[in-house]
Amino acid sequence: AVLGLLAALWLCKGFEAGTGLLGHEIAREVAPRLATGVLSGPSFAQEVAAGQPTALVSASGDAALAQLGVSAFHSERLRVYSSADPVGVEVGGAVKNVMAIAVGIADGLRLVAQAQGGQGPGLNARAALITRGLAEMQRLALALGAQPETLLGLAGLGDLVLTATGDLSRNRRVGLLLAEGLDLPGILAKLGHVAEGVYSAPTVLARARGAGVDMPITAAVVEVLEGRLTPHEALDALMGRQAKSEW
Repeated sequence: AVLGLLAALWLCKGFEAGTGLLGHEIAREVAPRLATGVLSGPSFAQEVAAGQPTALVSASGDAALAQLGVSAFHSERLRVYSSADPVGVEVGGAVKNVMAIAVGIADGLRLVAQAQGGQGPGLNARAALITRGLAEMQRLALALGAQPETLLGLAGLGDLVLTATGDLSRNRRVGLLLAEGLDLPGILAKLGHVAEGVYSAPTVLARARGAGVDMPITAAVVEVLEGRLTPHEALDALMGRQAKSEW
């Protein structure tokens, strides 16, 4: 118990399908007196299990619960920071999967083009998608009540970079395979396990539109996943958007 109440600290990431709710919002509905928090950050399970160095964030509006998460999991190989912003941490963990698909598509198009003697999108495109993807994550998080600095930390930028560029990333792998021309059912069969961004992308987009937040990269990923745009067309659509101020 924390502060006399039952408490829960979860490790899952994502918006609930159908409702678009985050974990703390679900908990608020079903157990309003429950003290809640989230443990998240850039962490491939395989590396954590192998004892490789990892850093995470324990976040809760209840400072005692956030610190309890630090005390329970902090070790020589697992560094845990505390945060008072579970909303930002949850949004980062949910939306980075969608952005990883986008980066995988761009990297995949480069690999396909190179195999055919061309060039395709380069590392400039990867950097642009990661940076503008982070901007989308931050806009949605702020609209839902998060602090802006949270998305610049482990649960935002950190998790995004890992998932968008790491070879162990299932979501990046989806993007790579889409760029090769495989259809989504074939990709999921080939992976043999869940790639969260495939299922969360439409929910993220719906939640963003409901909050009045513009998320063009997310929208492009949804168009590709649902077969309305090819990877090439999606990239061209993003590059063809009207020029605007960065912020």
